[in-house]
Formats: sequence, structure tokens, C-alpha cells
Amino acid sequence: MKLITMAEANRHFSTLLRTVAEGEQITVTSRGKPVATISPVGKIQAPERRAAKSALLARLNALPVTGTRNWSRSELYDLQ
Repeated sequence: MKLITMAEANRHFSTLLRTVAEGEQITVTSRGKPVATISPVGKIQAPERRAAKSALLARLNALPVTGTRNWSRSELYDLQ
């Protein structure tokens, strides 16, 4: 995985997309912190991402079905 700053990504966006199209995954940083990951379409998800998705779906499926959205953001993302 390649790291690139937000400024570099902005200046060289078409080159960045060509690199991604060739199969490389790129993480864009802002002030040294990762803010986005750009990966080719259809690339297999990382195990951590699959686990997080499964946990979220399990939490959603456990919520009562009432026909309205009566859950809070904290209930969805364990922000308590």
C-alpha cells in the first residue's frame, strides 16, 4: 500500500487513478493522518473491514423492526 499526501493526490489525481487501476491501493493522508483509501473496484476487502461490516450488520439485525428509524447513531456505532 502506498501513502500519498492530500496535496499530492490533488496535483496528480489522474496519475493516482492510473496507479489504482493497475491494482495498487493508495492511502491519502492529511497532516500525517490517513483520511481515505483508494483501491481498485472489486478488490477483496481487508479482514478488518469485513469484520467491522459483519459486526455492524449483526447489530442492525438485532434491533427491533418497527417500520421507522428510531435508533440513534450511538446504537449503530457503539459510541457510548
